[in-house]
Amino acid sequence: MTTEVDFYFDYGSPTSYLAYVQMPGVAARTGAKIHYRPILLGGVLQAATNASPMDVPLKRKWMISDMEFFAARYGVPFAMNPHFPINTLNLMRGAIYAQREGFLIEYSDAIYKAMWAEERNLGDLGEIKKVLVAAKLPVDAILAATQNPDIKDALKRETEAAVKRGLFGAPVLLVGDRMFFGQDRVQYAEEEIQALEAALA
Repeated sequence: MTTEVDFYFDYGSPTSYLAYVQMPGVAARTGAKIHYRPILLGGVLQAATNASPMDVPLKRKWMISDMEFFAARYGVPFAMNPHFPINTLNLMRGAIYAQREGFLIEYSDAIYKAMWAEERNLGDLGEIKKVLVAAKLPVDAILAATQNPDIKDALKRETEAAVKRGLFGAPVLLVGDRMFFGQDRVQYAEEEIQALEAALA
């Protein structure tokens, strides 16, 4: 039986990026099925009366250094985006649409690379268009979908459902009922998946 895992993320979260780049390896090593769940992190933080650790100056300084450390460890490019924080509402709506249309991974790859490797200002519509064009994605359809009431409601529902499951931030991996919060917990989530797989063997 294949273990199913929910991965909650927001493109505006640099730690979500560092967790995202680990997902293919987790799936390959464990055989788990990863369900990618786009949410609006701002909505989660508000509902949980939480705040970004990047809002605390000393913690922000440490956190940037820590993310650089982990990026080097994972062998992935990373640069703290000078435009941070970026409103990701339309980007996450785009993710809902991309998921429905079957190209969420291609969309996420392009957005995450632009945001956390290339330091692009994805709060600017023109810049978003350039990123989508370069990735050969359906620009007009994606942008139109971000204003579609059904897509808007779907993102709200996903975000509300995440809060009901106990989320207070992102990234989060849910393996069964066990929550693993933060990109540095992905390895422990993988161990949990392996333990579940062994128990079912």
